[in-house]
Amino acid sequence: MYRSRFNKSRTNVRRWQIGAVAGLALATVGVGLGVASAAEAVPTVNCPSVNNLPAVPAQAQAEVKRNLELLNTQISEANNRLRTSVGEGGPAFIQNAILGPLADKRFATINRIETAIGRNAAKPNLNAEGLSKCSLNEDGGNSAQQPTDVPAAGENAGGGDAAAGLPTINCPAVDNLPAVPAQAQAEVQRNLELLNTQISEANNRIRTSVGQGGPAFIQNAILGPLQSKRFATINRIETAIGRNAAKPDLNAEGLSVCSLNEDGGASAEQPTDVPAGNAGGNAGGNAGNGNAGNGNAGNGGATGALPTVNCPAVNNLPTIPAQAAAEVQRNLELLNTQIAEANARIASSVGQGGPAFIQNAILGPLEDKRFATINRIETAIGRNAVKPNLNAEGLAPCSLNQ
Repeated sequence: MYRSRFNKSRTNVRRWQIGAVAGLALATVGVGLGVASAAEAVPTVNCPSVNNLPAVPAQAQAEVKRNLELLNTQISEANNRLRTSVGEGGPAFIQNAILGPLADKRFATINRIETAIGRNAAKPNLNAEGLSKCSLNEDGGNSAQQPTDVPAAGENAGGGDAAAGLPTINCPAVDNLPAVPAQAQAEVQRNLELLNTQISEANNRIRTSVGQGGPAFIQNAILGPLQSKRFATINRIETAIGRNAAKPDLNAEGLSVCSLNEDGGASAEQPTDVPAGNAGGNAGGNAGNGNAGNGNAGNGGATGALPTVNCPAVNNLPTIPAQAAAEVQRNLELLNTQIAEANARIASSVGQGGPAFIQNAILGPLEDKRFATINRIETAIGRNAVKPNLNAEGLAPCSLNQ
């Protein structure tokens, strides 16, 4: 009787062990099937390509290529994060932990591409804000890869013949200049050359924006901003002349408006020859002091006649994110410091150099400093909002209050 109970107990134990093993096996298979199923449905990253590159100067080719390749690395890392984090977090996990950081990385990378090109050519606007955002291929599949071919100077990112039928800019020439006083020659020359730079930048924008926007895209995004830049530049020419002679009316309103050569062709160049005026310019105020055009030479320390720096204000700032407020404030204050330093340099260098001394030794370096400072303001804002175009090229040059 005792033996019978013992045998029955052993039989029950064996049955329990067999059942447990079988149950564990089923559970393991079930988990395996669940993982396999989950892996099949894991989404992948879908990012827009940076395919609107202009011709890239030789000096920037390597850096641009590295950053294009980095965009692919970032996509690969995001896909790996998606695979290894299945089941983590709540409904916003992918957006907050993967897509959001990816957008920040892409924005910084595309900005670096723009900056690399801008060191040796017109700085392009590649739409970093729009191209940084990625979505998901919900059903998985391969992520589109970022092309890493870099268009060399003379080529176009869309193909060798892409620009063949594109329109080009047609701007009226500023050819009604009066005689320009010697003191204003260099500034007028710079602004005439800037008009050509603006035309070149607008043509490049047309080439690199094919397919973007609606029927009014070129007018709103290219011709309109070009008109504003030209108006400001022609006004600066008038002002430069007016400091030492009668201020002319060059018809900035009329000459700032450009149209299109619809069938393409070369844009007309702005003549940059400056008609010479009376070398004395404002000689009545400086007669006998040996002034040779720079406002300083030979004035024997008569600081009453010294010129001072006249710089345009950066007064087109957008709303500034709180994170950027301190940095923007520092750089705005730095612009004032640079003006004060330039005025001090003028005062302490009386009698130095030749006719172009102030332009070459003071106004030129000041322009470079201001350009860099205004660029830093744009970058600081762009880290937390849409990066503005404050027209650093136009606001950097300063003139003189003679």
